[in-house]
Amino acid sequence: MSEDWNTKYGTRRVRRDPPTLEEAIFAAVGITDDQQQQAEIAAALMGLPYEDVLAEVKKTSRAMARSATRVIAGEQGAQRAVVVERRVIRRFGNDKRTGT
Repeated sequence: MSEDWNTKYGTRRVRRDPPTLEEAIFAAVGITDDQQQQAEIAAALMGLPYEDVLAEVKKTSRAMARSATRVIAGEQGAQRAVVVERRVIRRFGNDKRTGT
């Protein structure tokens, strides 16, 4: 299929942008937790060497690990760690709620 096609509203085009490395790593993190597999997936998406992508995956995982833990000062200056985890909820299109 060509990139341009004619409609009744005029010529339409599809813009195809390859993903950035950060987007490819983000997609790979959503698929698996293993860093080597994340690097393989992101390298395949981007067409980059595995070693270069693995270094970026390790940098990203360190940054995400730091942002997931928050330190809260409690009573008398004592610190405690709070871990925030993301919970995925899948909703299906046929699971519509109706009001009564």
